[in-house]
Amino acid sequence: MAKYGPETGANVLLAFGAVVDFLAGSVQRAPKWASDNGLEWAWRLALEPRRLARRYLVDDPPSLIRLRRESHLIASETPAPVEEAGVEALQTRPALNASTSPSHGGSTGHFASQGQQADITVLAVTYNSADTIEELIATLRAETGSLSLRVVVADNGSSDSTLDLLAQHPDVIAVRTGGNLGYAGGLNSVMHLARDCEAVLVLNPDLRVEPHAIALLLDRMRRSGAGIVVPRLLESDGSTYVSLRREPSVATAFGDALCGARFTGRPGWASELDYDAESYQHPHRIDWATGAALLIKGSLVHRLGAWDEQFFLYSEEVDYFRRAREGGESIWYEPAAKMTHHMGGSGSSTSLNALMVINRIRYVRKYHSKKYASAFRSAVLLAEGLRAFKASRRGIFKTVLDESSWGGLPRPGAVVQHPSSLAAFPSGTVIIPAHNEEAVIARTLHQLADLAASDSIEVIVACNGCTDRTAKIAVSFPGVKVIEVETASKVAALNAADKIASHWPRVYLDADIEMSPTALKMVLDRLTHSEVLAGRPAFEYDDSLAEAPVRAFYRARRRIPSANQALWGAGVYGLTEEGHARFGEFPALTADDLFVDQQFESWEKVVLNTPPVRVVTPRTVESLFAILQRNYRGQAEFTAKARNLSQAVRVPTAFLGSGDTGSRRTTRELISSVRGPGSALDAVVYASFVVRARLKQKRQTTKVSVAAWERDVSSR
Repeated sequence: MAKYGPETGANVLLAFGAVVDFLAGSVQRAPKWASDNGLEWAWRLALEPRRLARRYLVDDPPSLIRLRRESHLIASETPAPVEEAGVEALQTRPALNASTSPSHGGSTGHFASQGQQADITVLAVTYNSADTIEELIATLRAETGSLSLRVVVADNGSSDSTLDLLAQHPDVIAVRTGGNLGYAGGLNSVMHLARDCEAVLVLNPDLRVEPHAIALLLDRMRRSGAGIVVPRLLESDGSTYVSLRREPSVATAFGDALCGARFTGRPGWASELDYDAESYQHPHRIDWATGAALLIKGSLVHRLGAWDEQFFLYSEEVDYFRRAREGGESIWYEPAAKMTHHMGGSGSSTSLNALMVINRIRYVRKYHSKKYASAFRSAVLLAEGLRAFKASRRGIFKTVLDESSWGGLPRPGAVVQHPSSLAAFPSGTVIIPAHNEEAVIARTLHQLADLAASDSIEVIVACNGCTDRTAKIAVSFPGVKVIEVETASKVAALNAADKIASHWPRVYLDADIEMSPTALKMVLDRLTHSEVLAGRPAFEYDDSLAEAPVRAFYRARRRIPSANQALWGAGVYGLTEEGHARFGEFPALTADDLFVDQQFESWEKVVLNTPPVRVVTPRTVESLFAILQRNYRGQAEFTAKARNLSQAVRVPTAFLGSGDTGSRRTTRELISSVRGPGSALDAVVYASFVVRARLKQKRQTTKVSVAAWERDVSSR
């Protein structure tokens, strides 16, 4: 411009380049102190050193010096607040056409029922939210003048007056989830009620929706084509809450560990939080934001499916935003739409603070390599070590360091089923194969007794080759169907029960496994309302009465990730009708759960973060050896028959070769699990059990019929 400008004859020349990126929100502006001191170029150089180094440091210095000497800032009047201008624009925008305006107005003050058409379905998850839920509902009613809203509340087992307050609003669809399922679990339990609407608005129960906020979010979604839009969140005192976030990384984790909330003007790569006040003044694309409020395109809700329940609370929204971005959708921030967040709706405690920290690590592990996740964990340890003196951070450093303690953090919990929730229980069948299980069958059926008696689900006990009182005990439970199979064969029992079962999905439950109604509901819900074909609940080992070597074995096994990611091992799994059709009948194999697991790709099956079923471990060393031998015999048997089975059902190529079903991976995971002398000793004990059991199984010459029903007697 300096060189050729005069030749144009123009009186004014305007230079723009990065300004387009600034307005689009793809490049972050420098902090005010940098701009005021002429250092915006240095800020941009720090953000993009490779691209701008030559331009700024080699080609530009003379021009920069001249600009610094001769340029001036022109004072201007303070512009009207963006949010006020946005509201006015929405209210006065002339004659929006049908493609950009609400499809129809709502009935002011009333919400659409489940069978009525709605523009937006509002989903909220409550847990002892009596102090805030009334205000949320009242402010939602005020939004129904221009939009039709359907309001659905998933209650996670509130013990206060939340449900009583919701009962006073008959047009609010309140659903008892059957337990404290966490935020993701609560949303998943009611997500199927959000079909056939343009968008889904997910809200925390401790929000106040400010006037026109929902309409402004929807308008931004329509104009930008965004998959998700988030509002400006306000503190209770009216100030803007720092809610915008960048994708977590090792750099941002170390930056936040060292600086915390200080030096808020540091480069974006050094902070996960976006502290820049300018970012909160105009609409733009973002990575993600606090999940207190987000409007999601209806088609995207269907495409992304369930929220990831492994997080229980915290980081589930980070995961959801990332999945949306990876699916090609954009995330937008709309400052004109305002909602006041009273905070603390999820409660606050040291254990919840620890869960927030651990879930950040779990999130990074889900999407990055082990080395990257290890570096991220180191940054988290640094952050917690520097803040260990704070009461709210007490013990978190130790928790991050001791991974075996993570299982003790808050997780889904069951509650006693309310009578009104039984009628709404998802349909399904529970099949329990039993061979001489009089010692445990009553304990298992007790968990399902109310459901069976009310015909909420179908429960079938398939007694096979029983010579004890198993059938007599089972038939004493009202609603439980009992069949008897002469052969002592689990496979025969499963196939016989399948022939008389009348409902789908079906859950196959070992006779010694206690499954709470909450866990059963979560499995049936997911199999009914999602595209997965198979799934199982979480489980936990009860080794409290086991000998010391057995406890060491299971401590090591808990640290092996693959042991918690397959359908086998929990003594329970569920199948949809389509999933069961993959193989038709159960083949004559000992390892039925291994066989079922191998019928599905990873995206076709799911391990749910439910209240865990209890798996009682063998108590003695010899009993554990017997169980391991049976497991390895089942694997070898599966491998031997895989070629024949593959003609009729799906069998992975891994089973058509050497028969190694994952030993190498397990070995790598076992070695990686060692964190000190204690875990090293556990790993050695685990390896010795496995090696001995494998060698003994290979040397065994007596052929054991697959029809034999083997079990651990010591745990009964």
